Amino acid sequence: MTISAGVPVRDALDSAVVAIGASGSESPRLDAELLLAHVLGVGRQQLVLDRDLVVAGPQIRAYQDLVRRRAVERTPVAYLLGTRGFRHIELAVDPRVLVPRPETEHLVEAALGLPHGARVADIGTGSGAVALALADERPDLRVVATDISADALAVAGGNAERLGLQVEFAQGDLLDAVDGPLDAVVSNPPYVEDGAALPPDVARHEPAGALFAGADGLDVYRRLVPQAAARAPFLAVEVGAGQAGVVGALMRAAGFTGVQTHRDLAGIDRVVVGIRTSDDA
Repeated sequence: MTISAGVPVRDALDSAVVAIGASGSESPRLDAELLLAHVLGVGRQQLVLDRDLVVAGPQIRAYQDLVRRRAVERTPVAYLLGTRGFRHIELAVDPRVLVPRPETEHLVEAALGLPHGARVADIGTGSGAVALALADERPDLRVVATDISADALAVAGGNAERLGLQVEFAQGDLLDAVDGPLDAVVSNPPYVEDGAALPPDVARHEPAGALFAGADGLDVYRRLVPQAAARAPFLAVEVGAGQAGVVGALMRAAGFTGVQTHRDLAGIDRVVVGIRTSDDA
């Protein structure tokens, strides 16, 4: 993409869309608009509404660099911007953590009905998306978030501090770092099959440890479900396409009698919830 000085926003966008689209992005115009709005320090709407807006000077070089990184290196837009919106909060993200996905918002929704004051553990918190969204929307909850990665916890802790949300963070494998009683466990664990082909955006840039989980992608569930069943009467996990049935069976085998699945906006069974009542004990 080549832009001369003082180019109108429309022309700059059109050039970027061609370059990004040729790289295989599924949303080239959205990508181009987000990057240009970031460079200009304006909202996306202003790119359309302000007919006098131009790209000039250092902004040209900055935009060219971002478009190149998106088109050639396939760097995720969220990493280029340094932020990602998730439900009602804005999270700082970088290659130390996965980019939060819209489908993970359904995991938060599954836990919003927990009793007042419940203590919730978010396992594999990454950027802190689920834990911080729960703390934001249900400030009465006592949320503890764990991750085996110190780098991920640094990102999550920074997000919590910036957002002013109260979440306890602990480093460790699954529930090993969580002391005391729990009322609920939530998790978006790694669930991609080893060796699975992933888009370049993901394969080249996102942390493999937060993606892959054995030959069938179910290794973490096999360990997490019985651990959670021994600690809490409520478990909600995000799953990959086609995994809900197996994960539901793992929950029933661990003693959860009320097992439900929730579909995402694409109609995929995305969240599996297991509930054990006092009558089940």
